[in-house]
Amino acid sequence: MSVDAFLEMMSAERGAAANTLAAYGRDLRDWSAALAPQTLLSASTGHLEGVLAVWAQGLNGEPALGASTAARKLSAMKQYCLFAQTEGLRADNPAHRLRAPKAAKPLPKGMSQDEVDRLLDHAATDQTPKGLRMMALLEILYAGGLRVSELVSLRTAQMRRRDGCLMIKGKGGRERLVPLTEPALDALARWMTVRDKTLPGGVDAAARAKPFLFPSNGKLGHLTRERFSQLLKDLARDAGLQPSRISPHVLRHAFATHLLEGGADLRAVQTLLGHADISTTQIYTHVLDARLKALVESAHPMAKNETIR
Repeated sequence: MSVDAFLEMMSAERGAAANTLAAYGRDLRDWSAALAPQTLLSASTGHLEGVLAVWAQGLNGEPALGASTAARKLSAMKQYCLFAQTEGLRADNPAHRLRAPKAAKPLPKGMSQDEVDRLLDHAATDQTPKGLRMMALLEILYAGGLRVSELVSLRTAQMRRRDGCLMIKGKGGRERLVPLTEPALDALARWMTVRDKTLPGGVDAAARAKPFLFPSNGKLGHLTRERFSQLLKDLARDAGLQPSRISPHVLRHAFATHLLEGGADLRAVQTLLGHADISTTQIYTHVLDARLKALVESAHPMAKNETIR
């Protein structure tokens, strides 16, 4: 009856939809079956942890639950236990401190070096101001691995001409120095020859846009991330690439992946990407794993006649 009362509360007080109520009911029935002979009102934190462990490992002949499914079921249990405690049906809340399992982070979508070259080669055919702007954006993005928000909001003052670096202020106000390649510097120099001609008309709009490397007539004063993303997809389509696979974030991943494939240190890539924690950069370790495996297979004396597994 306590589950029925919980569902009635979710419907009356929180306006939960019928499908939501049905999902809560199914999840709580699964908890009830898994906890037996304990009940929803007698189970301890240890009992709940045990069920989560069984679901995670797929014991007792049952298939393992995905992290997102287990997290949903735990959420239902947390809300039920809070309700039971509030209503005086039990004295404690055993689910209060339990943490939901984290879903594994998917590997980032990537681009091959050949695909990046095709994109850049096609962009280079457009020598109009918009074309020169796009080429500068692409070269800087691929050379420095900037976040798209960092890229489109670049100010001319962030360019250190004496050493060809950009001073980037990233998440949390953290600053990092990003060196640019010669192609990126050349593309930037060509863009700067026409940039002033693209400043918007009107005193206020021009003053708003003037500090930015990629000025715009919009209220931000610079090219928006949405507009750049659309222009990038248009360019990808024209270059014979699948637009749905190409985005500023994918190019940022390509920057990191290609650096690691070329032998860069993971810590150096962390610094260039502006990641506060090395664990964020470690999504690229599959690249390092592949490179190390190839090294062993090519250099280890036992790998001459057969592949090391």
